Amino acid sequence: MSIQTSVLAELLQDLPQLRPQMYFKSSLTALSHAMEDQVLAGSDRPLVIASFQRERFYRQEAHRYRRVAQKSNQVYVLAAPETDFVSKSDIYETIAFNPEDALSQEWHLVVIGQQYASCLVCRERQAPALPTAEQPHFDIDPSRRFEGVWTFDRQVSCKAAELLLKKILVYRPELEEKIEQAETEFLLEISSGFHDIDPDPFAQRLVTYLQAGQYKLLKAYRSIADQERKERLVNSITSAIRQSLNSHEILKGAAQELGQALQVCRCLIYRCKETEVATTNLHEFLSPSVTSLAGQSWPLQENPLFQEVVQSGQPIYVADTHRDSRITNTPALKALVDRFGIISWLLVPVLDKGRLLGMVELHYGGASHEWEEDDLELVEAIATQIGVALIQAEAYTNLEQLNEQLEALERTRSNLIAITGHELRTPLSTIQVCLESLASEPDMSLELRQVMLNSALEDAERMRKLVQDFLTLSQLESGRVQWHPEPLEFQECVDLALSSIRARLSKEQFPKITTQVPSKLPLVRADGEWLVEVLSKLLDNACKFTAPNGEVIIQAQPTKGDRMLEVTVADTGRGIEPNRLETVFDRFYQEEGALRRTTGGTGLGLAICRQIVSGWGGQIWAKSAGKDRGSQLHFTIPIVGSSGDQKRSAKSNPRSAKTGTRG
Repeated sequence: MSIQTSVLAELLQDLPQLRPQMYFKSSLTALSHAMEDQVLAGSDRPLVIASFQRERFYRQEAHRYRRVAQKSNQVYVLAAPETDFVSKSDIYETIAFNPEDALSQEWHLVVIGQQYASCLVCRERQAPALPTAEQPHFDIDPSRRFEGVWTFDRQVSCKAAELLLKKILVYRPELEEKIEQAETEFLLEISSGFHDIDPDPFAQRLVTYLQAGQYKLLKAYRSIADQERKERLVNSITSAIRQSLNSHEILKGAAQELGQALQVCRCLIYRCKETEVATTNLHEFLSPSVTSLAGQSWPLQENPLFQEVVQSGQPIYVADTHRDSRITNTPALKALVDRFGIISWLLVPVLDKGRLLGMVELHYGGASHEWEEDDLELVEAIATQIGVALIQAEAYTNLEQLNEQLEALERTRSNLIAITGHELRTPLSTIQVCLESLASEPDMSLELRQVMLNSALEDAERMRKLVQDFLTLSQLESGRVQWHPEPLEFQECVDLALSSIRARLSKEQFPKITTQVPSKLPLVRADGEWLVEVLSKLLDNACKFTAPNGEVIIQAQPTKGDRMLEVTVADTGRGIEPNRLETVFDRFYQEEGALRRTTGGTGLGLAICRQIVSGWGGQIWAKSAGKDRGSQLHFTIPIVGSSGDQKRSAKSNPRSAKTGTRG
């Protein structure tokens, strides 16, 4: 059962002289309490009809109606049930109407006594439907508004009582006799007027006071709602930009979210530094039909607005670019403003501890735009969040680099363990066996004794070289080497290196070594000892991986501009695979693996060469046509008298040797 007719609508139809007014919920509460207090303070036994929209509103007033029921046996309370509210006869009559009934949208209180009458009949005004996130629903929201009638007029009160009693009779027909008694006692003699009682001045003052207070409260609610909207927007944009640790994705997402939220013509966000001249790496949001700035050069040094933001560290905005002297007096900037239709302009820096990370720009076109304080605070809050996100992205990048370095260190450790196990344990075992044999067999022949001693000495030398390579690389990388550059003849260094190689390989078969060095080469500036070391290691490496019937060639020629001498050590040996041309210079690099190779060595030779060559300002790189097709190791040496020679030769800090480059 559901009654769709409105009590207020029927009352206004029957009494067209009535004019409804607007009431807030708190106003109706105050008026209802005043009417109930009138009953409690009087000696009459009046008819009281109270209609609540929901059971939860009735529960707040139930104690008052128990007191009212002690004053009269004609008390009726209506409400839409939610839990335990039912139609029953107790100390007063309760009527549970259908939640779909029109009564669920109205608020009624009618009091009719022998000497006075008053009524309050209102219908709730529905606010525009908004998403829950925009306007949360509160069951007891004091800003709810009602339209209706409140009066002491007996005729109006009796008519309202008559309409309500009819609805009560529909839901509880068993109350027919009691309702007829109420009509006979209170509604038969209906006369208009207040019976010499004029509460209007007091009532109007009360309502005015309540209304003024309610408007203030509503204003406060709006302020809270605006603040909540701002915080929600900041949170949504923050969530969007925190979904990635890529700085480009962060700026792109922030530009889209902020531009849409503020409905600007164009939103630009870009990375920049105080000293940059211009930027082209722009992330933007565009409204329809707005010209894009993507790929355009955006001036920074010649932009007085940007420079002012850099100096102050504070946002600035221009309401009308055509009237701002900073823009009109800068022709290049004025041309950009005219070209891209910028009328209002806001710049907000993205900072981290005073360091400029980037800039947020908002552009309005068409007409000038006055920036609200809330909008400025919102953009500043977003800029702060962008700065935090960028710092986190940088920290993540640094962490990735640190992880890569740790992985490289772990590989170095593993290689060091493998090489130590192979290169130290094997010669130590040989030395131990030889010495034990010499000590335990005094009758050993002189020839065999000599063989044992030679084996022990050779393996001891092998260990010495290993330890020496470790120490050399450690000194080069830590910067403890003292360089002594001087003018040198390159051929002399080649001869010394060849003598050293031939002496070491005199008992072995090694490939043919050919020197193709012009006789009239300019002098080079380098530390002679280290230059011979580089040549020796490159030659040793070439001979090691070239068959005895192969060939090793040493070549040298000045580079273009006669600033450097390019040296090449080429061989016809195993060659290098293309994907390993750069990794051969890594520490402990072993082509065949540390434990299963056919040639000796630590894998430190080329790493040492790179550090030495970088120390005198040169470069070293490898070339090869592929596996088993030979290889060429190239490096450069400064020539005496070249324009950059003085700077390079003056370097006594070998820390630069850490970052050898490949040509």
